[in-house]
Amino acid sequence: MERRRNRAARLFKLGRTQAEVARALGVSRQSVSRWHSRYLRGGAKRMRGAGRAGRKSRLNEGQLTRLDEALRRGAQAHGFQTNLWTLPRMALVIERITGIKYHPGHVWRLLKRLQWSLQRPTKRAKERNDEAVRRWVSKRWPVIKKKPDN
Repeated sequence: MERRRNRAARLFKLGRTQAEVARALGVSRQSVSRWHSRYLRGGAKRMRGAGRAGRKSRLNEGQLTRLDEALRRGAQAHGFQTNLWTLPRMALVIERITGIKYHPGHVWRLLKRLQWSLQRPTKRAKERNDEAVRRWVSKRWPVIKKKPDN
């Protein structure tokens, strides 16, 4: 985007019209109009982008590295009963390691930065009772299932 705006500034300097610039860069005329008004107010330097959107991360690279190493040791290494990571568990570990509290609903952003992906267990629960499930589906489910109004 920055390169496009710089190229637009060069085209404005050459005396090209807004329509010509829009066609040359493959952008909307509205965008070129905004860029042109900025260009007229202060030249190419006024056409710079606003910068990074959103709040900066509260964790620096060193903290992210330490967090990644800690999470790779597994949930049980941090005192949890099972080795299954959940977002609330991860939020707790982040706070223990860095002192910075994250809402569990936002932890996935950090995980994305660490290139972690969602994983689901492949095994069924040990406690699962297949016979009870079969009975529930055949007897209880039909009773509670919504039926269309006639």
